[in-house]
Amino acid sequence: MNRKSNHKTEGHVRSHIFKVVIEEDAFEDGRKAFHASCPALQGCNTWGHTPEEALANIQEAVDLYIEDLIENGEPIPVDPERGAIEMSSPSVVVNV
Repeated sequence: MNRKSNHKTEGHVRSHIFKVVIEEDAFEDGRKAFHASCPALQGCNTWGHTPEEALANIQEAVDLYIEDLIENGEPIPVDPERGAIEMSSPSVVVNV
């Protein structure tokens, strides 16, 4: 099911959770790197020297992507099959 969500409905905040993928990669010179992407947000990807850095960088990339959608009046994607879900109330996600 692929649908779009408005960032606020009837004055209350909803939470959006996006699955990310972090894969081992390499820089052009052969040094280890980690590529991070968000399948539900086309073109939203980044990298890091460690998996933790890649996760922090993709968090920032997703935040900026969603901020741009909101500023442009575009809906936030909701697509559970691609790892984009919406919670009807504010939520906190903890990665361990």
